[in-house]
Amino acid sequence: MRLTATQIESYRREGVLHVQGALTDADLQPVIDELTAVVDDRARALQAEGELADIHEEAPFERRIGLLYAQSGKITHGVDIMRYRGAAIFAFLSNNNLLDVLEGLLGPEITCNPIQHVRAKPPDRFEATTGPSFHMAPWHQDAAVMMPEAEGSDVITCWLPLGDATAQMGCMEVMPGAVGGGYLRHQKEGGTTIVAELMPATEPRIMACHKGDLVLMSRFTPHRSRPNISDRCRWSLDLRYQPTGQHTGRTGHPDFVVRSQDPQLADVDYDTWCRRWIDAFENPRGGGGHRSV
Repeated sequence: MRLTATQIESYRREGVLHVQGALTDADLQPVIDELTAVVDDRARALQAEGELADIHEEAPFERRIGLLYAQSGKITHGVDIMRYRGAAIFAFLSNNNLLDVLEGLLGPEITCNPIQHVRAKPPDRFEATTGPSFHMAPWHQDAAVMMPEAEGSDVITCWLPLGDATAQMGCMEVMPGAVGGGYLRHQKEGGTTIVAELMPATEPRIMACHKGDLVLMSRFTPHRSRPNISDRCRWSLDLRYQPTGQHTGRTGHPDFVVRSQDPQLADVDYDTWCRRWIDAFENPRGGGGHRSV
């Protein structure tokens, strides 16, 4: 799928675009299967440690991690892209259907920004059993998790659910059209959130999505997550892409070229990607992190 001129103009104007049906089940299933195995391995390890009484082997993907989380918040530890470093998620970062959409906004030279996450947002009712929640993201801009040197970089957030993400399941809310002011000062209190007096007076839009949809956002688009009042976990990927050569906002973490007119530039393989992340954690250098100025 390629973006139309109307979609591109809408993104430029509003700083957000909901692209429906961009991805297929065949695109997403390898990632779901890989995460299913990761959760199962975590569950069995925690059961052996006495943390879990029931590992709910028969529960479906969208319910199991919530049932496990209700027993121990440790189930989500390490369940993130750069931590478990799976082959399926690495392959997905270069997914052609995804890059075809992004090329309309970024051009043909595309780099995968190192700020990339998989999010498992369990039902809110399970939070009371595991302590304070970190699954409710407050109003913020993604520019707030990048170095100031990336202020001029055209980093696009690509948010996509691995199943349906309804309003009841804790989908995102965004403020369309609130990008003209650039970066808004954030505070650390409340979890890296826009300072109250700087919040735009913009009507939020609920970004309910179906499996296969994409939400593309500017780094300056204010957004937050909604409560998950359902009985299912909201699984999603939170990825970022940018034109090759621009500052990533995270010099301490590895980026890599995913599409180029020069095939030699897009040549990072899975083993190299893993080694770079391991090195980044074992030998910290460079900059990055959340801003509060």
